[in-house]
Amino acid sequence: MKFSSNRWARPVALIAALAVMSSCGLPRVGPNKREIFAGSVQNEGDAFIISVNDRVTRTTAVVPALGFSDAFKNAGRIGSDTIRPGDTLGLTIWENVDAPLLGVVGVPSVLEEVQVDGAGFIFVPYAGRIRAAGNTPEAIRRIITAKLKDQTPDPQVQVRRAAGDGSTVSLVGSIGSQGVYAIERPTRTLATMLARAGGITISPEIAQVTVIRGEMRSKIWFQDLYEFPQFDIALRGGDRILIEEDTRAFTALGATGSQARVPFQTQTLSAIEAIATVGGLLTSSADPTGVFIMRNENQDIANQVLGRDDLTGEQRMVYVLDLTKPNGMFMARDFSVRDGDTLYVTEAPFTQWDKTISALTGSLTSVSALTSLTGG
Repeated sequence: MKFSSNRWARPVALIAALAVMSSCGLPRVGPNKREIFAGSVQNEGDAFIISVNDRVTRTTAVVPALGFSDAFKNAGRIGSDTIRPGDTLGLTIWENVDAPLLGVVGVPSVLEEVQVDGAGFIFVPYAGRIRAAGNTPEAIRRIITAKLKDQTPDPQVQVRRAAGDGSTVSLVGSIGSQGVYAIERPTRTLATMLARAGGITISPEIAQVTVIRGEMRSKIWFQDLYEFPQFDIALRGGDRILIEEDTRAFTALGATGSQARVPFQTQTLSAIEAIATVGGLLTSSADPTGVFIMRNENQDIANQVLGRDDLTGEQRMVYVLDLTKPNGMFMARDFSVRDGDTLYVTEAPFTQWDKTISALTGSLTSVSALTSLTGG
């Protein structure tokens, strides 16, 4: 009876192990290729599965287009002496008469701080309300002189300009020194103002510059500011300038070096670069024929990719890359990863087989040990 018990121990253990594995399954990183393809529209699923080729890479290559609107680009530089609402002026008036209108004989009348109001006007005694905004100090001098000369002969007027609230911009975000800066002769454009504030503190490749002017708002890539001169726009008082990192990211899952949400490090990102960013494929388990890019594609691109014209709304698209094909690496190099994409790499079939063998041998070893301990 003892011999019979030993004879049937291993088959019973094998059957038990198979039962456990069939009911619970083996651990794995996610769905395999067969399961992903089972979810295709062709199999009554809800995702279109597309093999990547040259036409697909061209159709799906969409990079965020950033740039200033014509309203920003066509705004001319304001002269450094142009007066704006909020500025402060200093006035000095000389009168060559025995009974001057302002001050006393032989002493000029000095108005140190004359504020330009929100409507752009200042008030000067005996000259009245004068339009200052949009004029230079010289133009204002002539206006005041003309208004006073009818009341006092040959008045001599001097107008000085000091920086005020109306001639400043604010810089915030990833900038060397955040703050409020006056628009002066050397800093009348965006590039010079950024330099004045100490430059940016993040990687230029992923830096974005947003300018807010009233209700208008436009954004550019920082590098484009120096590549395209038309983006070095003239500043206006009250402009708000924000420097921030690109917020795009993709998610990497499966048999890759790491599984994480990964920020973009460049303006454009190819599939091969995305794979390299997360440490490449796991040499011990990854299937290079099963590299998938999953995204929700807008209807226009989806129709072009599929050669249709009847799709409406966003479509679930699964793009398949086979790195083992003669041009597979080139396809991965040319295919663009976009914001919100999921990069998923399946495990090679042998990996599951290896896990099965390991599970079986481990189970049999455990059963054998248990049998020995119980003296069966």
